[in-house]
Amino acid sequence: MSGESNRQTMADVKSLEQAVEALAPSDLAEFRRWFAEFDAAAWDRQLEADATAGKLDALLAEAEDDYRNQPHRPL
Repeated sequence: MSGESNRQTMADVKSLEQAVEALAPSDLAEFRRWFAEFDAAAWDRQLEADATAGKLDALLAEAEDDYRNQPHRPL
């Protein structure tokens, strides 16, 4: 990211922070609800992309190996 682009991004973030701080309590509650949904959807997209790209394969293999080789009780 270039210096100018980084400065603009930081200015945008500061503007967002100030706008959120100025929200009325009911608007802040609505923003929190929206942002929680937005953030969860972003997390889901990233997890799906990582799984599709095979980035979780080693973790899955490790978990399967542990399951096969460690004593456990059926649930």
